[in-house]
Amino acid sequence: MRFTLAFAAALASTSPLAAAPSDDFAKLLDDHYAWLLRNAPTYATTLGVRDYDDKVQDYSLAAQDRYASEAAAFLKRLQAIPADQLTDTDRTNHAILTRMLGETVEANRYPQRTMLFTTYYGWHQGFASLADDLPFQTRADYESYLTRLGLYPKLNDQALAVTAQAVKGGYVLPCSVLGNYERTIAGVIAQDVTKSRFYGPFARTRPSAISESDWAALQARGRAAITDVVNPAYAKHLDFYRTQYLPKCAKADSVSAQKGGKDYYAFRVRAETTTDLTPEQIHDIGLKESARIRAEMEKVAKEAGFASREAFIADLRTNPAYYAKTPEELLEKAAAEAKKIDGKMPTLFGRLPRLPYGIRPIPAEIAEGTTTAFYGQGSPESGLAGTYYVNTSKLDQRPFWELPALTAHESVPGHHHQIALQQEMELAPFRRNFTQFTAFTEGWGLYAESLGEEMGLYDTPAKKMGQLSYQAWRAARLVVDTGIHAKGWDKAKAVAFMKDNTALTEANIDAEVNRYISWPGQALGYKVGELKIRELRARAERVLGAQFDLKRFHDAVLANGSVPLSVLEAEIDRWIAAYSGVSGPVS
Repeated sequence: MRFTLAFAAALASTSPLAAAPSDDFAKLLDDHYAWLLRNAPTYATTLGVRDYDDKVQDYSLAAQDRYASEAAAFLKRLQAIPADQLTDTDRTNHAILTRMLGETVEANRYPQRTMLFTTYYGWHQGFASLADDLPFQTRADYESYLTRLGLYPKLNDQALAVTAQAVKGGYVLPCSVLGNYERTIAGVIAQDVTKSRFYGPFARTRPSAISESDWAALQARGRAAITDVVNPAYAKHLDFYRTQYLPKCAKADSVSAQKGGKDYYAFRVRAETTTDLTPEQIHDIGLKESARIRAEMEKVAKEAGFASREAFIADLRTNPAYYAKTPEELLEKAAAEAKKIDGKMPTLFGRLPRLPYGIRPIPAEIAEGTTTAFYGQGSPESGLAGTYYVNTSKLDQRPFWELPALTAHESVPGHHHQIALQQEMELAPFRRNFTQFTAFTEGWGLYAESLGEEMGLYDTPAKKMGQLSYQAWRAARLVVDTGIHAKGWDKAKAVAFMKDNTALTEANIDAEVNRYISWPGQALGYKVGELKIRELRARAERVLGAQFDLKRFHDAVLANGSVPLSVLEAEIDRWIAAYSGVSGPVS
């Protein structure tokens, strides 16, 4: 029998041996997730995958190039799979993965890829957090940790080599933001190794599975590793920073002053907001939001008996009644606020996460130069709770009236609620464990602050002004970030705008502006994301009318984990249509 090529092709297309698009996509997802884990070895351990317990991240440029090349290969495979032949769920996965891989490939094209740290994070602080991010239950856990401590000099050398190349090319942070940075390195070097952050796992109660003699031996090896391996590597980093980096710090505050900086900033804006908004459009949105919130602040000030917004803010910034006397007092106030909110959560959500969270102070060596609080995600697989980190430095800059909004953002119903739910959802693993789109994650955190209204958190004019100040802070970010990186603003102009339009204290303003300068575009996601969630809530209320259920809306927003804003809008439109029985677009 003779077969024509056309007949053979037709036979192959109907043969049970030919892979369907859904099968190809499932295989790609499996391969891609294994690739993600392989390239994030310490995070893999946190997720309960122990294949890479003897490895740490590779910071070399060769590794960056390899990672981007492999991402491009995945993207090519992905584009060959017709999305219209997949299920609704996999079409969403396809769209999200396309965006993630495309941004990975594009990011590697910019010379700013050699800039490995900001005032907010760096490889040295990421490594110093290992003791908080890994499980410590068995001897194997401790052996893995000791192995990784031994690998730090290589990791550090890789990062310093890349940073030296950045210095040579002029891709360095501005002098204006580096005032507190040296301490983030020097502060990790503990002369008493038992006080080192790295010794934390060995200062805990001995695990029952480890004998007393073995435990003493592990502790001794831990002390030796810190003394002979880790501390010298941090000292080398500190010397490099002092002698080679700091003298070459940039005079201009804008990333656009760097070669290729304007294009890089445009990319950062797209990536962090998951929109096509231009810096100019975002700047204008920020100005309008700042003016709107400023008018609300004026009303609250009058209700509080002050002649003006400025007079009320001056009192809020200086009245000692609003400030803790000790770090413990501030932590106790934050904890009390968190438990108050915990008791309100069932009124706003139908689904609550199982993973709990705790409260800790921000590590001392970074506290003075960083933000007022942040969240550290936990791990159900490793038995690690989420953490609400509170800044207990400069107590005269950490007012009580900020705590309701701050706590709602960083713990619940903000970051802990959203991220802990995502960690237990039936999502593709890459989405459950690796997707954190700033516009969604931080947009939700900012939206969560507004839920303090429903929860009755802002029950005094001071607390209400605190909430409005936090809203104004995020609106000001749109103005300041784009002002610095697209309009030629310097740090002084940015600080002046923040001081005039928010009630933030001076230390917070300085730390925040340093962050926007050193981490271009990231801060734009908060307000852009919150405005989209508010827009979708208003749409649902309008279409559903008396049918609208706030708990169900919140559950729907969070049901897919962190997603680009376009995906969120499509999902909520589908939810509104299904809930109301309306067919066709609901926008």
